[in-house]
Amino acid sequence: MLRNTIKFACSRYGLLGVRRHIASLSALSETHQMLQKTCRDFADNELKPIAAKIDREHLYPKEQIEKMGELGLMGLVVPEENGGTGLDYLAYAIAMEEISRGCASAGVIMSVNNSLYLGPLLQWGNDKQKQDFVQPFTLGERVGCFALSEPGNGSDAGAASTTAVLKGDKYVLNGTKAWITNGYEAEAAVVFATTNKELKHKGISAFIVPKDLPGFSLGKKEDKLGIRGSSTCYLIFEDCEIPKENIIGETGYGFKIAMKTLDAGRIGIASQALGIAQASLECAVDYATKRTAFGKPIAKLQSIQSKIADMSLRIETSRLLTWRAAWLKDQGQSYTKEAAMAKLAASEAATFCSHQAIQVLGGMGYVSDMPAERHYRDARITEIYEGTSEIQRLVIAGAVFKELS
Repeated sequence: MLRNTIKFACSRYGLLGVRRHIASLSALSETHQMLQKTCRDFADNELKPIAAKIDREHLYPKEQIEKMGELGLMGLVVPEENGGTGLDYLAYAIAMEEISRGCASAGVIMSVNNSLYLGPLLQWGNDKQKQDFVQPFTLGERVGCFALSEPGNGSDAGAASTTAVLKGDKYVLNGTKAWITNGYEAEAAVVFATTNKELKHKGISAFIVPKDLPGFSLGKKEDKLGIRGSSTCYLIFEDCEIPKENIIGETGYGFKIAMKTLDAGRIGIASQALGIAQASLECAVDYATKRTAFGKPIAKLQSIQSKIADMSLRIETSRLLTWRAAWLKDQGQSYTKEAAMAKLAASEAATFCSHQAIQVLGGMGYVSDMPAERHYRDARITEIYEGTSEIQRLVIAGAVFKELS
């Protein structure tokens, strides 16, 4: 798939065009730069033209997700022997930003499938689980989801009331999971349930649950502020029997799997937020250079230039933090604090930049004819899911106290 991605880039731009683009970029490797250019082209040609319709009509971008699978983007960090592209997390961060720049809904669908669904199965799943639940989910035709949150626990991930009781050779699952991204489209879910209440968070286990099992149903599709092309719903388990061998890792290992998975997922959400922030900046710059007031483009006004400078500064700062977190993960080093920093900085940059873009556009920024208001709505969730900004600050502060004590 990696070779196919490079071939796609070369055929689209010509080898000379690719080399010229590489020469104009930073010190990223040639593979990363070609991937970046490929994803940017795909976003411009396949995602941006349909993003408004996807948002307005709450449509799942099935055709585009399948094309992303053909490019290798739906299993980007999955080893080639498991059907994936075999790239690193820096590549994933780069691709996520470019895709989200075109359509934030497509970005989160890609993020959940790569980070939250495939991630724990790759690290803790056995060979049979990888064969059945990883390889078929790397091509874009199938997607998975991640079920940790519940209606009553929010940020308290260790307070899982969903239970899994072992009866013979099966676990019986009962409970409800809330705010599940990709819930309606997913064909399988990584589900966290309590197997021993007395042990609290150490009594939580992780399971892979196919969607077609009896006792597994969906709640209503949520009507959301933004990211409307991605479904969000409750997963409901009522005496849902799953084979004993569907446990991921070991009994009682679920909380650790969840926390490690969220660390990696925060790199993906940081990258999604960066894409929204970058799209907001580009929208503001385009408008400012074309809109005239007082006899000149508003881009000549100092107040507009100040906004553009602040937007660009926050984006570049967040991008470096995000790439650093991805690099640390690729090096096998601890990255929990850095991922939290990246997610916090990038999500707040997305909110800030989308707000400033509307200010630059004025009245035009408030109407749906322009993408600025969609970016504003899409940005807001990046400060909430996969750990709120408040939780990120707790993670960062805890790590700092540990380092300096």
